Amino acid sequence: MRNDELIALDRAHVWHPYGPMPGRTDPLVVESASGVRLRLAEPSEGQAELIDGMSSWWSAVHGYNHPVLNEAVRGQLDRMSHVMFGGLTHEPAVRLAARLVEITPEPLRHVFLSDSGSVSVEVAVKMCLQYWRSLGRPEKQRLFTWRGGYHGDTWQPMSVCDPAGGMHELWTGVLQPQVFVDAPPAAYEESYAELLRTEIGKHAHELAAVIVEPVVQGAGGMRFHDPEYLRVLREACDAHDVLLVFDEIATGFGRTGTLFAADQVGVSPDVMCLGKALTGGYLSMAATLCTSRVADGISQGEVPVLAHGPTFMGNPLASAVALASIDLLLSQDWRVEVKRIEAGLREGLAPAADLPGVREVRVLGAIGVVQLDHPVDMAAATRAAVRAGVWVRPFRDLIYTMPPYVTDDEDLARICAAVCAAAAAG
Repeated sequence: MRNDELIALDRAHVWHPYGPMPGRTDPLVVESASGVRLRLAEPSEGQAELIDGMSSWWSAVHGYNHPVLNEAVRGQLDRMSHVMFGGLTHEPAVRLAARLVEITPEPLRHVFLSDSGSVSVEVAVKMCLQYWRSLGRPEKQRLFTWRGGYHGDTWQPMSVCDPAGGMHELWTGVLQPQVFVDAPPAAYEESYAELLRTEIGKHAHELAAVIVEPVVQGAGGMRFHDPEYLRVLREACDAHDVLLVFDEIATGFGRTGTLFAADQVGVSPDVMCLGKALTGGYLSMAATLCTSRVADGISQGEVPVLAHGPTFMGNPLASAVALASIDLLLSQDWRVEVKRIEAGLREGLAPAADLPGVREVRVLGAIGVVQLDHPVDMAAATRAAVRAGVWVRPFRDLIYTMPPYVTDDEDLARICAAVCAAAAAG
C-alpha cells in the first residue's frame, strides 16, 4: 500500500490516542524498528529513520527487535499463543508471577495479571474496596492521592487523576469524588509531610486506600518528589488503618535508578501496579500485586472471590516475553546503564535551561524533562525534533525523553540536542 493511501485510510478510520476523529495532523508511518531506531515508510523532515526518545511510551526498555525477546515469543508461539486462564494455568504465567514476587518488595505475595496499566489500577482499587467490604466496613470507599497524578484512562483510575486541569476534567461530577491534597514538593518539607499525616487521619474513616505514583508523577506533569514522602505515607496508613497502593507502571523496572521506585526508601505498599516495561514493549500486559493481608481479607468476605477476569488474562505469549524481558534486564548491569543515561541527560539537556521560555530542566534516572513556561506548540516542537532525527512526544508544557536503556552515548547526545531544538521551537 502506498504511504498516501495508508494515511488516507488512517485519517478515515483510525482513532489515535488523545486525538480527534478524524485526525487533524497526519501521523508518521513506521515501517520497521530495530535497536533504538524507527524506520519510516517515507522520509520526514529529511529523515528516513528516527531515534526513539520515548521507549514507545516508556515500555521498550531493551529497544526493538531484540533477539532474546524475539526468541521468547517465537518459542512460546510454537507451543501455545493463548488459552483461557479460568480453570486453567500454564508455565509462563506461573513462572512470571513467581518472578514478580521474587523481585518486588516484601511482603507482596499474590499476582493478578491483566491487559493494561489502567486495568491494573482498576483491579487494585477493586481489591481495596472489596477488602474493606469483606471486613464489614463498606463506608471505607474513597481514595486519597495528591494532585498532579495520572493513573490511567478507565473509570476508577480517572477518578484519582488530577481533577483540575487534567485530561479527565470533563468527567467532574460523574466520577466518584476522591480526597486530594496538593502535589508533593520536589524536596522534603516537614510541613507537607504533616499535611499528609493530618489529611489521612482526618479522612481515615472513609478511606479504602492511598494511591500514588512513587517518586515520579508521570503523564500528569513529569514531576519528581523526595522518596521520603513514601515512608510518611506508609507510616500514616499503618497508623490509621488505610491500605497503600503504589502505581509503578511508569517507574518500575529501573527507570528511576532503582528496580522499583519504592526501593529508594525500602518501603512496601499493600498493593502494587506494574505495566509498560513489563514485557519490554512487546505485548500489552500488566500486573497487580498484593499482600496476603489483602488477599486473605477478600477471601473471608461474603463474596470470597475477586470478580475480575480479563479474556486475555495471563496470556502465554505476553507472559513468556515478560519473563524474558525481566531476566534480560537483571542479567545485565542495568544500574550502570541507567546512571550513564542519567549523566548524559544532565549534560545534554543543560543548555536548554538558557533557552527563552524554559522554566526548568530536571533529570532523574533515565528520565529527562524540559518544562516550558507556556503550552508546547506540538507541531513546531515535533518537527524540530524530527528534523534532528529523533522521535519525542511533547505534551502540555513539557518536552521530555525516556530513552531505551540500550541507547548509546552518541544517540543519547542526539536525543538531547533534539529535545533542546524542540524546546527552542515550541
